[in-house]
Amino acid sequence: MARSKSSADWLKEHVDDIWVQKAQQDGYRTRASYKLIELDDKDKLIRPGSVVVDLGSAPGGWSQVVAKRVGEKGLVIASDILEMDAIADVTFIQGDFTTEEVYDQLVDVIDGRPVDLVISDMAPNMSGMSSIDQPGAMYLVELALDMARQVLKPNGSFVAKVFQGEGFDAYLADMKQSFAKVMIRKPKASRARSREVYIVAKGFRP
Repeated sequence: MARSKSSADWLKEHVDDIWVQKAQQDGYRTRASYKLIELDDKDKLIRPGSVVVDLGSAPGGWSQVVAKRVGEKGLVIASDILEMDAIADVTFIQGDFTTEEVYDQLVDVIDGRPVDLVISDMAPNMSGMSSIDQPGAMYLVELALDMARQVLKPNGSFVAKVFQGEGFDAYLADMKQSFAKVMIRKPKASRARSREVYIVAKGFRP
């Protein structure tokens, strides 16, 4: 079956992408690793010994970065509906974190430790129709924010991928109710034509 021109163009762009090539050279599972590296270098989110929850973690690019940076004394708990190959020093829970069963598993692993950082690189399966995709994307980041509010320690941090469009401004305003500092970032590894940005929120106020 012949590939469509659009899928062939995407494949060429992907193969030629310097971030994809760099990820392969550096041993990261995805180019998205460099988005988190840039965010952390700029905003100092991850410290040795931190407890970090990674929502929508598969295939594991962000978890790889976090595991290296928190070190042996840190704790990384990752969750995704999709399968994810094991990463050293990362506890992975497969399932929908919005269900009571998976949420309880996450809480059990946290085991009462204060969570320093919640990160979310989640996105729905895109249909190409903004009227469907944007509400779906906003729903996921709203759930991630709810999770962050339940588990973060005072002064903790939250990072989420958000697509600019309907609901974005309201979401930003909602985050400002709970965090002392809220910033919008566009990492270099994020494709320029993509509507995705990353919201970095610091100084959680329970």
